[in-house]
Amino acid sequence: MSALVRNLVTGGAGFLGSHLVDRLMQGGEEVICLDNYFTGRKSNVMNWISNPRFELIRHDVTEPIQLEVDRIWHLACPASPLSYQYNPIKTSKTSFLGTYNMLGLARRVKARFLMASTSEIYGNPEVHPQPESYKGCVNTIGVRSCYDEGKRIAETLCFDYYRMHELDIRVARIFNTYGPRMVENDGRVVSNFVVQALKNKPLTLYGNGNQTRSFCYVDDLVEGLIRLMNSNCLGPINLGNPMEFTIRELAELVRKKINPNLDITTHQLPQDDPVQRQPVIDLAKKELNWEPKISLENGLTKTIKYFQETIKL
Repeated sequence: MSALVRNLVTGGAGFLGSHLVDRLMQGGEEVICLDNYFTGRKSNVMNWISNPRFELIRHDVTEPIQLEVDRIWHLACPASPLSYQYNPIKTSKTSFLGTYNMLGLARRVKARFLMASTSEIYGNPEVHPQPESYKGCVNTIGVRSCYDEGKRIAETLCFDYYRMHELDIRVARIFNTYGPRMVENDGRVVSNFVVQALKNKPLTLYGNGNQTRSFCYVDDLVEGLIRLMNSNCLGPINLGNPMEFTIRELAELVRKKINPNLDITTHQLPQDDPVQRQPVIDLAKKELNWEPKISLENGLTKTIKYFQETIKL
């Protein structure tokens, strides 16, 4: 009988991390969930607390930790603009020191290491849609650069550990992801619109609403991460939904599903907000046999149901 695979998920109590924890636990594996609860919530993983294959540790990845694991899924870092701009220096430290510490742990215990990078490394792209070969257009001194540049140096660290120490790495560039367990006030557009609509408030649109995004439902994204970890592809590899929507189209869809009579108000576009964001996923299709299955229409229905059950109206 082979030993159980022991997984470390940093940021495991967060939105994306907790869904990954669910999949790993449902697969019969062992999971150590590491989180400092800055944006993660213990309630996201409470259903596993009494399971002997699950361990929850409150820890900040900017500090080293000694553990024995087979695989490290490094997701720890605030990902919404409101969260990562709240303490930008801390965000930069999390991306650099947190990744450095987890890579060091992976090297010591010879664990396979997957890093959750981001489409934000492409900045406000001058190439559309964005393939992995595109180097990006990032403002190094803007209000978003703590996250954008933080993830870029994290990718650099991963590949330097691969070249210097032959570390077994995987790098995923994650595009906009949504679904249950999003934090209602974290400033992401899907949760913003859904919560505003459920509270019968006008939907706030920034700019003219013609900027585009591609929205991937969380179950699809987790499937992509698992396939990447189990593959021989180092990355970086785009994981996201290639279907492109304007923010205004998203607002109209949410309004239609919840309350067609809601107003839509416009506000000034935030600094360095990308005009277009759409992944090229040819590499994921080829190397992982992966592409999203859940439509925005169906994913929004599931997300709306979650918020109806959890927020105070």
